[in-house]
Amino acid sequence: MNKDKLTKILGEEPAGMSSVGGGCIADSQVITTRSGKKYFLKQGFSNGMFENEAHGLTELAKANAIRVPGVIHAGDDFLILEHITSGSKKRDFFEDFGHRFALLHKFSSNTFGFYENNFIGSTPQINEASEKEATNWTAFYWKKRLLYQFQLAEKNGYADQQLTSLFSKLETVIEKILEGSEEAPALLHGDLWSGNYMVDESGNPVLIDPAVYYGHREADLAMTKLFRGFSSAFYSAYQATFPLKPGAEKREPIYLLYHVMNHLNLFGTGYYGQAIQLLRKLTRVQ
Repeated sequence: MNKDKLTKILGEEPAGMSSVGGGCIADSQVITTRSGKKYFLKQGFSNGMFENEAHGLTELAKANAIRVPGVIHAGDDFLILEHITSGSKKRDFFEDFGHRFALLHKFSSNTFGFYENNFIGSTPQINEASEKEATNWTAFYWKKRLLYQFQLAEKNGYADQQLTSLFSKLETVIEKILEGSEEAPALLHGDLWSGNYMVDESGNPVLIDPAVYYGHREADLAMTKLFRGFSSAFYSAYQATFPLKPGAEKREPIYLLYHVMNHLNLFGTGYYGQAIQLLRKLTRVQ
């Protein structure tokens, strides 16, 4: 992005820009202005991804539960956010995080999905749903999450006979798997793992890089366990604040499957075995 455009948006001239590592999708930089103010710039795509991210951050902020970066300006091919200085975790960080995450999930909607489609990583995430899907979590999750990823796997050449057969079996048992877990649609981050939160200057959690929609909160919690999981204090504090219905642990595999299938479609066959393992577990006699 050129300096003139930045100056117009920020109201003052940038004095410097420094690249930020760690991201796998966007080109990220910290902008410092003449007055010393700092902003966080993401660019590198022109598919509306950054506008979707801005809308997701705005939605998360409505819950007033966990800090998110403030949106300064969103365009089709860039996003300017509040710059948050990284700090060190306070002693009770994960306990506080779990409590706040539970409060986020208490922020609810009348329907599943979201007012627009967005992205999970760089994969499109379909949130716009029919009336039946928007009011029935099982229908929404099957059609807009699992089936969509399976159809992508077919296009990408990963859906061999074994994967196809297991997905067909899953369709026949998904209602039984999710039976009894019905809840109101909760506001979800959508893609929470250790790389999608940061610690601010006061040691508090900050949510970043969301894939927001309204869904079942067990889906959000399952994603936190895909890569080793968070501290046990996180889950204990969550349970104390907003207890899950019985059987939540048994339902974790079906929610992990969405993310494993997405990783299969994004990164290739290294995730095929994990997808098969989850499907076999889910399609045993329930």
